[in-house]
Amino acid sequence: MVRRVFVLIFLGLTLISGCTEAVPRDNSARILAMGDSMMAWNAGSRATVSDNVESILGEPVIDRSVVGARIFYHLPVSGALGMNISQQYRPGAWDWVIMNGGGNDLWFGCGCSACDRKMTRMVSPDGKQGSVPALVRKIRDSGAKVIYLGYLRSPGVGSLIEHCRNEGDEFERRLTAMAQKDSGVYFVSLADMVPYGDRSYHGFDMIHPSPKATREIAKRIAGIIR
Repeated sequence: MVRRVFVLIFLGLTLISGCTEAVPRDNSARILAMGDSMMAWNAGSRATVSDNVESILGEPVIDRSVVGARIFYHLPVSGALGMNISQQYRPGAWDWVIMNGGGNDLWFGCGCSACDRKMTRMVSPDGKQGSVPALVRKIRDSGAKVIYLGYLRSPGVGSLIEHCRNEGDEFERRLTAMAQKDSGVYFVSLADMVPYGDRSYHGFDMIHPSPKATREIAKRIAGIIR
């Protein structure tokens, strides 16, 4: 029942959200951000991951991430508006593309249970095949380097995604294998970021990142770009 109520709230947020920034505010921008709610969270207070990357690097970041976005999303209109992560990408003179995705596919798509088939469709055990490597290769073919982010872990208290830990670990093992095959792809794990029992890295729902967490995530990204 609790999970059902949260899903309804989450979908409501999704309906009123869109791309954080659909039209580039600065044609000189060289960094693109895309993905799901981990990237888009805290947009109302201008404290998203990309907001913090902008602040740290002093470089504009175009953010097209969307709350609720998935790797697999088949509705054409809302998919084109960014619910399908691959459709958030826009060709440009990007030096870097910061992205994430896959968490919603595992949580909403299979409830983090019996997810092997869906996970393999996203990225194969060896990191070579699947929708995620195909999207990353498309971006790399443009000349941009890619930073693929993992997900925050539950602090072990009061979170609806605590049971997703094993699936998250396996998904990120595969993403690590993918990144190791291309020197222009960087996988950034966040698995070690949240101390056990520390609620300060999550928002009210104990799933999405707090402003403190987005700042720490941005520091890891900025360290790679620098």
